[in-house]
Amino acid sequence: MILETERLYLREMNQCDLKSLCKILQDEETMTAYEGAFSDSEAQEWLDRQIFRYEKWGFGLWAVILKQTNEMIGQCGLTMQPWKDKEVLEIGYLFARLYWHKGYAIEAAAACKKYAFEELKADEVCSIIRDTNTASQNVAIKNGMVIVDTWTKHYRGVDMPHFRYVAYH
Repeated sequence: MILETERLYLREMNQCDLKSLCKILQDEETMTAYEGAFSDSEAQEWLDRQIFRYEKWGFGLWAVILKQTNEMIGQCGLTMQPWKDKEVLEIGYLFARLYWHKGYAIEAAAACKKYAFEELKADEVCSIIRDTNTASQNVAIKNGMVIVDTWTKHYRGVDMPHFRYVAYH
């Protein structure tokens, strides 16, 4: 276990989590900000990328486990992300639709912010969010972040304007 909150714990994902991960990454509505659901191979690549991040950085997107049921309900964690001409430390979160609007994303994201500042000694942490993703923007705001700049990313053949929300230590 990496982190624990009142209702959740966060741990590294492993190959046994692929089925739970697919429930998230292969849901069209959940994946709207990514221009649609992932294929089986894209989901496996996503999992492999997190495992690589754990090895390289000691962090990545972690499995979010609901204590009450011991079920993986989402992912939340820290990643290094490209932003314009640099790499930035980002809090990312993506939850199964059944668990939206229950406060789990902010609970996990707040724990990740604390981890970034206390364990990684980061001066700042951000969340990079597509301009159309109001729910994730609201999580960032509740996590004490403010918009500092914008950038258009090109992903899956689409230009996607993004905001970078930042919290400073």
